[in-house]
Amino acid sequence: MTFDLDRTWRVDPRVSMRPEPFGALLYHFGTRRLSFLKNQTVLAVVRSLADHPSARAACLASGVPEAELPVYARALAALADSKMITERTNPLFSAGAIADQRDSQHQKTEGSLDDSRS
Repeated sequence: MTFDLDRTWRVDPRVSMRPEPFGALLYHFGTRRLSFLKNQTVLAVVRSLADHPSARAACLASGVPEAELPVYARALAALADSKMITERTNPLFSAGAIADQRDSQHQKTEGSLDDSRS
């Protein structure tokens, strides 16, 4: 699976995370699968996915160097493949929401111009 670091992701709501000295255990109550996070940095990335506009941003905010992004992308791909993380739709960052907001602003501007002409 190719993992897109520039998309928005989150931990699936059916997943429980238990931090451990080596990283964490993840258990998916829907699929009954268990996954291991092998270090504290990947745990920090996974925990912060929902707080960032992309997986890349979560990685960088967690201290992952640019050169190591492909390694983290593979780890996140495995988590996505096992349904531990899922892509999220974030209205704040979606292209459709930005276009809607722009159209709304445009309509407000046109409306105020029409009012001033009356």
